[in-house]
Amino acid sequence: MAGSENLWARWGDWGKHDARGMKGGEALILELNRIVHTSGITSPVTSRRGLAARLRYLDSPADREALAEQGISTRTLRSWTRGKATPSPASRERIDAAYWWRRRENLIRSGWLVRHLDNNGRGSRMEIYPVDQSHVDAKYARPLSDRSITVRYIWPDLVSAWAARDEAMVDEIWDDVITDYAAYAYVSSVGIGA
Repeated sequence: MAGSENLWARWGDWGKHDARGMKGGEALILELNRIVHTSGITSPVTSRRGLAARLRYLDSPADREALAEQGISTRTLRSWTRGKATPSPASRERIDAAYWWRRRENLIRSGWLVRHLDNNGRGSRMEIYPVDQSHVDAKYARPLSDRSITVRYIWPDLVSAWAARDEAMVDEIWDDVITDYAAYAYVSSVGIGA
């Protein structure tokens, strides 16, 4: 990711004195992943309910293709859904991986994620937590505090870049978000109130 480095240059080398964090674009990616994972099936795949819910969700041709990519054959899937066998722990992990992959794809394709974050044009509240300076000598610490801002208009581009796994574009979008807050090029985390 290229963009944020130039913004931090005005503040010096962010990690030089043991400040800890990550690029803001990386934090955005982690937060979008969190939103997707908290919007899905909450029962674990190890439970009967969680397994049954995932198998019901993975019931289209594209879903069965995702299962096949995880190494699960149609015949094996049929024996599980008919109750003739139960998946091994390794197979449950593969089912879970296929479920989350398809869930992510469906939220992107349907436009739900963009609509959810855009909130009818009102945007979403974003909490920005600065780098952790607890290990930095006081004479080198920067006066940074948590920021809470409402973010609008970026959501279609952000979700598109996240879907394409385009980290450089996510980083550029982060640069737009923090235009007035250059010291937040690196953060410990971000939270989106969505």
